[in-house]
Amino acid sequence: MAHKLAFVGFGGVGQGLAEIIKNKGSWLKEMFGVDFKIVSIADLYKGSLHHPEGLDIQAVLESLNKDGTLDSYPARDGLIREWDSLTTIERSNADTMVEITFTDVNTGQPAIDHCKKAFVSGKNAVLTNKGPVALAYKELKNMAEKHNVQFMFEGTVMSGTPAIRMPLTSLAGNDVREIRGILNGTTNYVLTRMETGMEFKDALKEAQDKGFAEADPTSDVEGYDVLYKVIILANVIMNGDITKEDVSCKGISNVTAKDIDQAREEGKKWKLIGRIKKENGKIYASVGPEKISEEDPLAGISGALNAVTYECDLSGPVTLIGAGAGIPETGFALLIDLINMERASL
Repeated sequence: MAHKLAFVGFGGVGQGLAEIIKNKGSWLKEMFGVDFKIVSIADLYKGSLHHPEGLDIQAVLESLNKDGTLDSYPARDGLIREWDSLTTIERSNADTMVEITFTDVNTGQPAIDHCKKAFVSGKNAVLTNKGPVALAYKELKNMAEKHNVQFMFEGTVMSGTPAIRMPLTSLAGNDVREIRGILNGTTNYVLTRMETGMEFKDALKEAQDKGFAEADPTSDVEGYDVLYKVIILANVIMNGDITKEDVSCKGISNVTAKDIDQAREEGKKWKLIGRIKKENGKIYASVGPEKISEEDPLAGISGALNAVTYECDLSGPVTLIGAGAGIPETGFALLIDLINMERASL
């Protein structure tokens, strides 16, 4: 039986996942026994579509290519166009809501409300938005369990690199005592370029020109993006209960070329590190630039790559390296959550 999906938000990541399902659907069914069917799409700017028997992904993408909306999708009996996001979640016959709206990370909205509506409607939720997991993880987790549905969010920390699933599954049985990570590609790119002699402002401008940094890079360079990822790792991997007020946070805007040179003379490199440590049952978390030894695995992470080291009592330190952003990578994060959701139901 097909696993039916409702997409709430349909920007680049949603379209990327739809492309994956279109192009790899037969292979996914053959290899993993999963059959995903998109029955609903609701996007504030592009419009909405629902058909209980499934939408034609190629026709959806052709409509978007024509004028950026879903208006040109061909009419057919049973097609509904007028549902907003909450109505789509409530009334769609989807098994799972894929939540990929633009969400205010400071409030977690509208994604938090979308998740709650999905759970009370008996639907699973898969998302890439950091806000709901950083701000309301335990509430949403408990609510999903109460309604016997699943809440999955691999893509919230390192996109398609399994920074959450790997420690929860492959490192199970370890006591993860500390997590240290380079969790923002923009700042790592800037610091890498500064090692070549560039000034901060020039390295940041280059990062913006290459699409690694937003026009307003504040969230990246001041460490706020990493702060939310640190909260997620602390609460999900270490079973903590910390909030953003518990995390000291400092960005890289005050790191100078002189600082870079001094670190080089000491055999060290500057990196923006998100750090979580468990001591005597209490969790401490911080975000800030650190000089780390060139022998540290994190020191060798250059450009826009991300990496995270888990310090474990049994396996010792384990470092995971991979992309921390990108449309195909984030689409894959959603896909792997969906595949694992299907595996869990077998």
